[in-house]
Amino acid sequence: MSSNKKYWKSVEELENSSIVEALRNNEFVEEIPTEEFLGNADALASSGTSRRDFLKYVGFSTAAVTLAACEGPVHKSIPYVLQPEQIIPGVADYYATTVFDGFDFANLLVKTREGRPIKIDNNTISGAKFSANARIHASILSLYDSMRLKEPKLDGKNGSWSAVDLRIKSSLAEAKAKGGQVVLLTNTLASPSTEKLIGEFIAKNPNAKHVVYDAVSSSDALDAFETVYGERALADYDFSKASLIVSVGADLLGDWQGGGYDAGYAQGRIPSGSTGAKKMSRHFQFESNMTLSGAAADKRIPMGVADQKQALVQIYNIITGSSVAVSLDAKFKAEVVKAAQQLKLAGSKGVLVSGIEDKNAQLLVFAINQVLASEAFNTVGTRQIRKGSNAVVSQLIKDMNAGSVHTLIMSGINPVYTLADSASFVSGLKKVKTSVAFSLKEDETASITTIAAPVPHYLEAWGDVVITKGTYSLTQPTIRPIFNTKQFQDVLLSLNGIPGNFYDYIKANSASVIVGSSWNKVLHDGVFVIGSSALAAGSVDYSAAASAVAKSRSAGDFELVLYTKTGMGDGQQANNPWLQEFPDPITRVSWDNYITVSNADAKKLNLTNEIVANGGLNGSYATITTADGLKLENVPVIVQPGQAFGTVGLALGYGRKAALKEEMMVGLNAYSLYKNFNSVQSVSIAKANGVHEFACVQGQKTLMGRGDIIKETSLEIFNTKDAEHWNEQPMVSLDHQEVAATTVDLWESFDRSTGHHFNLSIDLNACTGCGACVIACHAENNVPVVGKAEVRRSRDMHWLRIDRYYSSESTFEGDNERKENIAGLSSSLSTFNEMEKPGDNPQVSFQPVMCQHCNHAPCETVCPVAATSHGREGQNHMAYNRCVGTRYCANNCPYKVRRFNWFLYNKNSEFDYHMNDDLGRMVLNPDVNVRSRGVMEKCSMCIQMTQATKLKAKNEGRPVADGEFQTACSNACSSGAMIFGDVNDAESKVAKLAADDRSYHLLEHVGTKPNVVYHVKVRNT
Repeated sequence: MSSNKKYWKSVEELENSSIVEALRNNEFVEEIPTEEFLGNADALASSGTSRRDFLKYVGFSTAAVTLAACEGPVHKSIPYVLQPEQIIPGVADYYATTVFDGFDFANLLVKTREGRPIKIDNNTISGAKFSANARIHASILSLYDSMRLKEPKLDGKNGSWSAVDLRIKSSLAEAKAKGGQVVLLTNTLASPSTEKLIGEFIAKNPNAKHVVYDAVSSSDALDAFETVYGERALADYDFSKASLIVSVGADLLGDWQGGGYDAGYAQGRIPSGSTGAKKMSRHFQFESNMTLSGAAADKRIPMGVADQKQALVQIYNIITGSSVAVSLDAKFKAEVVKAAQQLKLAGSKGVLVSGIEDKNAQLLVFAINQVLASEAFNTVGTRQIRKGSNAVVSQLIKDMNAGSVHTLIMSGINPVYTLADSASFVSGLKKVKTSVAFSLKEDETASITTIAAPVPHYLEAWGDVVITKGTYSLTQPTIRPIFNTKQFQDVLLSLNGIPGNFYDYIKANSASVIVGSSWNKVLHDGVFVIGSSALAAGSVDYSAAASAVAKSRSAGDFELVLYTKTGMGDGQQANNPWLQEFPDPITRVSWDNYITVSNADAKKLNLTNEIVANGGLNGSYATITTADGLKLENVPVIVQPGQAFGTVGLALGYGRKAALKEEMMVGLNAYSLYKNFNSVQSVSIAKANGVHEFACVQGQKTLMGRGDIIKETSLEIFNTKDAEHWNEQPMVSLDHQEVAATTVDLWESFDRSTGHHFNLSIDLNACTGCGACVIACHAENNVPVVGKAEVRRSRDMHWLRIDRYYSSESTFEGDNERKENIAGLSSSLSTFNEMEKPGDNPQVSFQPVMCQHCNHAPCETVCPVAATSHGREGQNHMAYNRCVGTRYCANNCPYKVRRFNWFLYNKNSEFDYHMNDDLGRMVLNPDVNVRSRGVMEKCSMCIQMTQATKLKAKNEGRPVADGEFQTACSNACSSGAMIFGDVNDAESKVAKLAADDRSYHLLEHVGTKPNVVYHVKVRNT
């Protein structure tokens, strides 16, 4: 039961830090500079006692802020001279498209207003399998990046496309005459038309070859799959078909194999069944770093990668009946055997996945799933999103340094930044006669090539994509190119001597693919399903692979495990402020990368984290030294609960400098440690001098220490006990009798049975903490970016936060009894050593929290100017032009979801993000006000979206169908954790969820009667 557990957000909170306790009771983390306003006796003496002056001096101390809140800016607009026929002012248009940038991919709908793309939505048409993650939602802002490369550059000087074309053709002719190599170096393309174009280019230039380079390599998994199934691709998985999932080092809810597994995984994680006991899948996770997958798992076992390899061989032995010798640490063996036995028992309903970068380890994954005949393991629709080969890339660098590469044409990559041995690539590049970089930006690579060729953003471009075999998707432009850009494919067409443009080429090429459909229909839908057959497995010596894996041993003091962060990915969008300010779901840190280290190892190395008086988190610095002497100095340290002993984690994608605003030049380049494309490196760690200041929100907005925020239970209790046992209702005393708190009310309730009444349902079982909802909320509601310094001061402006709670099994009553039964000193020493420390391997829960839109809202009663009020449809409204910034509403909100504009974030050089330049402001949603200084703001339950839905239905003369009402967060949620709708429609999904036994409200005993409903988390332990 949840009442037996202790939840904590940070190590400091777990250890009852006095600073945390002080901050919990202190509204302002830093002293407000009121003296300059209130210390002037003459000014105060001459002031009147009007309501405005009272608010000016008492309600909020800073008079300037109050004045700014009352006097909004005046804007002038210029209407169309000739209005385009297809654009109706005030009405959004949607275009289906597909994104694949070499790392992320999704089937999308792009919302445009008056010709401007302003938001990314998920394409939910049949066949559109992949939803947008946080990075793809944020990519709309990267379209309006003022640091983009705006025109071609030759030898560092501005040039023309005709000059680029002439220079490349001349170089190709010279290479052919001299017998020099011509190399096309690209990311994985997954585009049949582009690959055909490249094939034609090579046919015309026999001295040319195509090399595929993935910044974050999947080469070992690709090699293994090619060995077994004869195709260079990745297996796909459908986790909705699995009753038991065993993951060995694979963050299947993160970026493993490109991601996109959330929806299928979540389907099996919600207790379901029409008769008898409810069922849900079970998930074992063996990993080093604390990941989203480890956070969601029922049983998480932290272990180093060397131990993971031994565990994989042990599972292979049990599943296949083999007897390969294994040297598995005794402390892990019982859990590994238990997982393997349950996997064998699950049979075809079980599946094993692994993220270990070792070809032999990946071969064992296939062997295990073949024996299980796993239904979740899919060789029909293989993933085409990674094709790179480590060996081929390494050979190219050798050829470049040998001087045998005459012309190098690059597209979609930045190897000077992403290669570990960047110096070798740079030295080789100097020996290449002509180097061309087709790039969005003048990045680290494009800035040193002979030609820097600007390409359009995917929202300005045409393309076709095969994400999984058997599907065909189209990319279409949603806006005319903003700058003087040209697609890499259009240049290839010119080099091949083919007339026309890439649009014509794709359309002609698609005719043989979209048989039975039409170009216009596929363009409208965005995706076409072709279908494919399963691949047959070839004969492979799995026993030899198992023996090779079993020989693996850990070397060095620590294992460094490199990974990609949920927000930053491979670093392509490092200049995107939405992603920089996005708090990492696990550590809750933004604007940084850092090494994560276990508490035990931190104490050995004297590395610390500390929450200081202003609420900010400080941490030590460390120096990482690899086995061959390479150093990365002054790396910030986060003490991470759940980090495996003897391991440290570090995120890729940070430390970029070229083509970035100064504010975005944060973090360190971990690619420098990505030697031989291996994400696991043997290193030593030493404490360095200095203290790092983190922008971390984990200690902020803690709901004042209340312990009944998260409710959870086990599947066994859920199935065998009444709901009153595992979803305990708060009770209060009324006339000396205990009654449910929800039945007692000081308010006179309104009749809300007519019209619409909106509720948002959030299932804690389905929420993976991915953060797509957070970025979607930013895009829809013009949420400002405030920067690292302001986040550190607890002034982040996110309307939606995803609280991450740790819970420790050491707080169960059984453990308490064990402590009480200790007899004597020797007994206490042995008992406490045996008991697991709370921070070593905590359970994790994610909880999205936004304005709860209380029917009895405490904020509304204290607003002196009626700026916040309640609507008949359940939404708590904010009239921004009435707000004078008293902050009374924020003080009175028990959920801490209101945000205050301390400064003007729009058109302010002090906050040099997208709102400070004309191009960046093109992303702003015209249906939502841009708030000014001194104004309170918070989640509006996307009232502009519900209004638009009602108007659309009214114009079409029909009622609104269930599922049509959406908020930005519910629309972005691919796992189905967020469901929005009208509870007055008894047949609606949200009405049924609100009536479910698992439903509860935050802080029900307060009596606020929220319109956001949560569902008790059930663990299949």
